[in-house]
Amino acid sequence: MAIHDQGYRRYGGHREPHGTAWTVIAMAGLRAVFRRRALLAVLLFAWAPFFVRAVQIYAAANFPQAKFLAPTADTFRQFLQQQGIFVFVVSVFVGAGLIANDRRANALQLYLSKPLTRADYVAGKAAILASLLLFVTWVPALLLLVVQMAFAGNLTFLRDHLYLFPAVTVFAFLEVTMITFAMLALSSLSRNSRFVGIMYTAFLFFSQAIVAVLAVVTGGTSLSWISFSADLTQIGDAIFHLPLHYDMPWPVALLMVLGLMAASCGVLAWRVRGVEVVT
Repeated sequence: MAIHDQGYRRYGGHREPHGTAWTVIAMAGLRAVFRRRALLAVLLFAWAPFFVRAVQIYAAANFPQAKFLAPTADTFRQFLQQQGIFVFVVSVFVGAGLIANDRRANALQLYLSKPLTRADYVAGKAAILASLLLFVTWVPALLLLVVQMAFAGNLTFLRDHLYLFPAVTVFAFLEVTMITFAMLALSSLSRNSRFVGIMYTAFLFFSQAIVAVLAVVTGGTSLSWISFSADLTQIGDAIFHLPLHYDMPWPVALLMVLGLMAASCGVLAWRVRGVEVVT
């Protein structure tokens, strides 16, 4: 049998630009997520408060008897706070296994043996969870603002509350970024996604319990910075120009949130490697 040496040939396929490798991970992860019917049900149910608020805004705009339902800045702040339960469920449902499942299958070595950096890998995983969380927080909150203008038929509310668009965006992205990096860091610490979900739940509720106990002991809420949920609440009140819930400066809460993000990035840099980390 003759053997034909074709020699060197230039690659004839399509070359993706540098810095876009993370999108492959993100798209593959989102396709896998949307095949889970239970999660789709959660995402759809997460929009129920939006429709309730939309009906409230419509009634206030069209019926004088319902003027007391007219939206204020606190309406949008409360909406984002009410979405917290869905943020928690989606975070545990999706985020717990993002890295833990890859570690269990020893897939990190395969991922990082390709022309893929740790930053690409983490960005792709983060995009999966962040996009879903924004879908249940930022997107419906912005649509509520659009609904208010449409039903009111004027821009009076917008002119009086010009800060609401940036306030909704800044708070939603800050919340989603903090939760995304914290969940990825926890997911990188274990091979069991269920254990990751338990760790996240314990971390969240235990810190809130400590704050409640300290409030009773000290007679104040100046130590609420211990709870990252309280930190987000304090920052949200400041962003939306509302009275603060706790007796602590909101910059302290912001420092705690930024510190958690930095610590999460440190954990990810330590745990996401091309070789197995023995502990």
